Amino acid sequence: MIYSHEVEKMCKVAQGVAHGAAPIPEEAKWVKAKEIKDISGLTHGIGWCAPQQGACKLTLNVKEGIIQEALVETIGCSGMTHSAAMASEILPGRSLLEALNTDLVCDAINTAMRELFLQSVYGRTQSAFSEDGLPVGAGLDVLGKGLRSPVGTMYGTLKKGPRYLEMAEGYVTGIALDKDDQIIGYQFVSLGKMTDFIKKGDDPTTAWEKSKGQYGRVADAVKIIDPREE
Repeated sequence: MIYSHEVEKMCKVAQGVAHGAAPIPEEAKWVKAKEIKDISGLTHGIGWCAPQQGACKLTLNVKEGIIQEALVETIGCSGMTHSAAMASEILPGRSLLEALNTDLVCDAINTAMRELFLQSVYGRTQSAFSEDGLPVGAGLDVLGKGLRSPVGTMYGTLKKGPRYLEMAEGYVTGIALDKDDQIIGYQFVSLGKMTDFIKKGDDPTTAWEKSKGQYGRVADAVKIIDPREE
């Protein structure tokens, strides 16, 4: 190590105060983190790309500094889905520090990794006060039984009003309107359930009918419109 001439000429003064790192909450323990292996927890957060045309929600389950589980959800840019595929292969098995300094292919995923790193090393994980943390596999709980990301897709114009296209429950097939043309409910099809029914042998029409549902006062509707038609 090289010291400047000015430092070499200084007299030595003892460092009296050295209480160490402040403890952070990790899986129901207080930990004085000194190395990456001291970090554990499950956390998720959002990242965005420089042109802000797409976003990533990243979920990581970290045990003793090593990523054991990664859920990568993207929206807004078609290329991001391929980047997410590569990131899901890259992340498990890497340390938090490695992952922070690894190209995760997409700017939004890289930004999400940065935000999760900060949450983890500052003790702001979702499992900070959960005894022993969450098991590997907890990331899938975010997706529910259908293993599909909850997505809300809505569109509206001043001239023609709102159109519900996709809700957490599924693909919207009908919007229920009252006598004043105000939305009072919607009909939907759960595409995840429909796919599962087809895989089990149902024909598409049967699977479609079995996967249908509705929300709100659909029974009181004066008319129901298809949000994707004129």
